[in-house]
Amino acid sequence: MGATEHVVVVEGESEEEKREEEKGAAEEKEKVDLEKGQVGAFVEDKSLERNEDQRDHFHISMLQTLNPTNPLRIVVNGGTRVAPPPPSQSSRFQVPAPPSQSSRFQVPPPPSQSSRFQAPPPRSTPTPQQSVTTLNSRRFTNKITLLLYLVHKVAAIALVGFLIFKGVQGLIDASNPARRKEERVLKYFLPQVEAASLLSITLAFAWQKALREWPRIMVYFIIWCTFFMSLSAGILLICFQKPATDGVGVCFIAFAIGNGLYACWVSQRVGFCFKVLLKALEPVDKFPDLNGPAYWMLGSGFLWMSLWILAVIGALNFYYTPLVIIALVLSLAWTTEVMRNVVNLTVSRVIALYYLRGMQSNTQFCFQRALSRNLGSACLGSLFVPAIEALRIVARGLNLLEGEDEFMFSCAHCCLNVMQSIFRYGNGWAYVQIAAYGKSFVRASQDTWALFEREEMVSIVDSDMTSALCFLTGVCSGSICVIVVAAWTATVHRPFTATISLLAFFIGYLMTRIAMALPHACVSCYYVCYAENPENRLFDKTIKERLEMIKTGRDVVMATPRVPRRFTR
Repeated sequence: MGATEHVVVVEGESEEEKREEEKGAAEEKEKVDLEKGQVGAFVEDKSLERNEDQRDHFHISMLQTLNPTNPLRIVVNGGTRVAPPPPSQSSRFQVPAPPSQSSRFQVPPPPSQSSRFQAPPPRSTPTPQQSVTTLNSRRFTNKITLLLYLVHKVAAIALVGFLIFKGVQGLIDASNPARRKEERVLKYFLPQVEAASLLSITLAFAWQKALREWPRIMVYFIIWCTFFMSLSAGILLICFQKPATDGVGVCFIAFAIGNGLYACWVSQRVGFCFKVLLKALEPVDKFPDLNGPAYWMLGSGFLWMSLWILAVIGALNFYYTPLVIIALVLSLAWTTEVMRNVVNLTVSRVIALYYLRGMQSNTQFCFQRALSRNLGSACLGSLFVPAIEALRIVARGLNLLEGEDEFMFSCAHCCLNVMQSIFRYGNGWAYVQIAAYGKSFVRASQDTWALFEREEMVSIVDSDMTSALCFLTGVCSGSICVIVVAAWTATVHRPFTATISLLAFFIGYLMTRIAMALPHACVSCYYVCYAENPENRLFDKTIKERLEMIKTGRDVVMATPRVPRRFTR
């Protein structure tokens, strides 16, 4: 009995232990389920937070991709978002508070380049760019002056035609009292003038060819040959012992004295002038037809000169003969000066395009352009540039005067200030930019002078001798024509000597200047194109070394004065 009861007791205890274990397991399972429930709630809350953040970010991205002109884009780009602080370890399982109404529409700061949702850059209005100056301008320059010249030319042709008709009418009419005078003019006046025209054309090409072949020798030869020829012409006219020839002869001798003083004054500049001529004339050999425009202009000038002489003869059979002859002389001077500048523009365009772009231009096309689109500038420059050159000579003469007369120097100061303004708004260097860019005469003068001031080349271009050499070649040719024609006329009909001498000098000077436009244009292009691009490989160090010598005081230039020294103190 005892053993059996013990077994029952043990089994009862084991059943009670099993119940306690099952109860503990149920409590642990309930605890675990509770913990799982808490974790699940946290995960669900975190997923809701992530979904809400993604939805907000999606709305922000759509706002950022709006049209830049939309006002919302401006607000979004200007907005800022305060980044929330990082969650602490203790608040890891806390559900974040819902965002407030004021912070719901706040946008994040501008994203970095690595951001996936980077907004495109705002579209800016394109700024207008400065127009580039073209080398093929199609507009006509200085149209008013061109119209004025065309009207003048039509009137001159009509006047010449009418005077030729009057001359023929006077020769046919036997009862005309001026018939014998016209016959004498035709016999003793016309042959000498035609001979002077042919001689001047021959001398013009001889000067040009010699200057291109031997520039160093010709610089000295032109200066001193002009001195001796003008002096010889003056002495020859004085030897005729007539009041008219004496007056003309004195003028030639006075010019010869001034020419001799100028030759002594510029002796230090001859070396640099030779170097510039030698370098500037190098491109001429690359264009065999570059002299073609000069041939055409000289041929046209000879034909017009022949008709002009016949018109002068016809003016003897018309009213107000002196006034008509003066009008014919002024018309001839303007016409031949325009012809010279047409050659200048043609050569300037060919050489300038070679320097600026390395182009082999067609000379015929450049000649047509000078006769059409740039003819107005040639007409305007033909009126002003000779006056400018005359003022240049007067200014240099005033600078050489010494004395204590304040009134005289105040007048010189006024004249030189006027000259300074003229040089800025009108100068002979402007033809390069007129030919290359199609600018008007005044604008080209301003731009060219601004280039010289920028590169500090004013002292060099002021002391340039090229224009003086071309002027002296014209004077030398005119003096030679005077010597030949005066000796001829004194033999056949002495009363016409003074008149024919003046006319021969005028014709010889004008014809020679037309041919000498080629070397003058080459030197002008060399200076202006260097000022525009000094680093061009086609230029050497001639101008650069000259500038350095002037700045360091190793060389002295006799520049065109702007203001006398006593007025600058």
